Amino acid sequence: MISTISDFAGNILIILGSFFLFSAGLGVLRMPDTYNRIQTGTKATTLGTILVLIGLAFLHPAWALKLFILIFFVMLTNPVSSHALARASHSIGIHETETMVVDQLTIADKQAAEHQNNAVDDATDDTAPDASARSNGVQTE
Repeated sequence: MISTISDFAGNILIILGSFFLFSAGLGVLRMPDTYNRIQTGTKATTLGTILVLIGLAFLHPAWALKLFILIFFVMLTNPVSSHALARASHSIGIHETETMVVDQLTIADKQAAEHQNNAVDDATDDTAPDASARSNGVQTE
């Protein structure tokens, strides 16, 4: 009886995982730009792979430890790899669709560049009172 329930649960999880893997493939074909394709492929494939591996653990309990180690690595590597792909796509100038409202990464890059330029300007500015006082060895309050 337990074996039958375990087999049923394992098969259901494998079928459900296969559905998510199929929807990930379909989403990659249907999404309008690179960033949506990366997001669709990563989230759905991560969930689909985890469900398939859990289903296999139900069907083959002797493999459970190895399968849970695989689940851990899938959960660790899929988001990191998709983030790296998205950052690389953005850095080489692959643009998103026209319907995208806000590009947070471009805004953050501009703010970081402005902050860095201000820091360089402050460090090279000889008219600052603290800079001249430090160069003369005079302590200011």
